Amino acid sequence: MLRTPVCDVLGIDVPIVQGPLGGPWQQGTDLPAAVSEAGGLGSVPTTMRTAAQVRDDVARLRRLTERPFAVNMTRRPFDPEVFDAVLAVRPPVFSLALGDPGDLVGRVHDAGAVFVQQVTTVEQARRAAEAGVDVIIAQGTEAGGFSGQVGTMVLVPQVVAAVAPLPVLASGGIADGRGTAAALVLGAQGVSIGTRFLASAECAVPEEWKAAIGAADSQDAVKVSFAHHVLPPPTEGGYDTVPRSLRTRFVDAWNTRQEAAAESAGTLREQVMAAMSDGTTHRLLPLTGQSAGLVADVAPAGDIVRRLAGEAEEILRAASRIGQA
Repeated sequence: MLRTPVCDVLGIDVPIVQGPLGGPWQQGTDLPAAVSEAGGLGSVPTTMRTAAQVRDDVARLRRLTERPFAVNMTRRPFDPEVFDAVLAVRPPVFSLALGDPGDLVGRVHDAGAVFVQQVTTVEQARRAAEAGVDVIIAQGTEAGGFSGQVGTMVLVPQVVAAVAPLPVLASGGIADGRGTAAALVLGAQGVSIGTRFLASAECAVPEEWKAAIGAADSQDAVKVSFAHHVLPPPTEGGYDTVPRSLRTRFVDAWNTRQEAAAESAGTLREQVMAAMSDGTTHRLLPLTGQSAGLVADVAPAGDIVRRLAGEAEEILRAASRIGQA
């Protein structure tokens, strides 16, 4: 079985974490339940959820699995009322993205949870380690959603060296056993994956979005350079990141027209809000990583976990024999 020390920290069997897929679309709780049941760590997003909805989500997930899971928050935005609700439901793991952990670490530890911090630079990783987090996710620019500018292959080994002996998970551009094995060779103890789990049977996003992922090439997942004119800005302590999305008419129309996007910001926000209301946000901004080019099917989440772990084990076993013949 593919197992590393971070598995003991997180209480899981294989070092595979499902990235939280939150926003105006909802991933549902079937997805994290399936990932956790398969031995990985499922995640519950809280973005654009109320405190009551988060409590309901966690209660529903606990009816589906007794395995560990994570509840995620971001600094884009950060809702103190939701944070209080998260602490009250006492998740096994709390994860934070898109911002500095600040004084949240102590409160999370007091609630009995492991603190996982996502970073996009080495300096962010150092600050998180100094704040006392338990696990760091080094997310490369290949990732979907809000990500930084440094590639996973370059970022991960630098973060591993900067925060040792803290365990590091690699994220961004990973969707199969080859990427998982590569992450371990770079010094990470596991992976955090979003796009591959978007295209899973249990994920509650529209089938149209899943089909688009399967049909996309990596170059079809582009940075949305005008997003700061449309989406809420980071709150205090938030990192300045830019989302990555599959190309759509909306993205293509405004990505090369920064000044026009600024002038039309109000209208663009109205379009996005209307799409949120009618469930068609994915037709405007289907946040997706470059690993879409590696996704060829929509598969059960448990099968994805087992496939990732099994393929990585085989690759690492084969690599260990290189030069021994």
